[in-house]
Amino acid sequence: METQDVLAALAALAQESRLAAFRLLVQIGPAGLAASKIAEQLELAPSSLSFHLKELSHAGLVSARQDGRFLIYSANFDTMNGVLAFLTDNCCGGQRCTPAALPDCASLPAPAGCA
Repeated sequence: METQDVLAALAALAQESRLAAFRLLVQIGPAGLAASKIAEQLELAPSSLSFHLKELSHAGLVSARQDGRFLIYSANFDTMNGVLAFLTDNCCGGQRCTPAALPDCASLPAPAGCA
């Protein structure tokens, strides 16, 4: 992933409502969620949510698909994983990081879907 792409993703996430929306979509998974349901769960006005989803979309963090009259938004896991890989590329002196190599984090459960 290119530095400019990572910067765009991090900038998009550097706002409370956008971060909350992205985290919700990550939690929901590939099925995604209608914009109205996102607004409802985050207690955001639809016009405000629309602005935030546009910013996340421009950064490549979410995608939208039409389902009848609804726009269904889902997290772009490829971009998310690309950002994470970029941030941890030189972690642990270039060695593969494992929970054992990170004693402060060893007791934390791995996120769902992660090895």
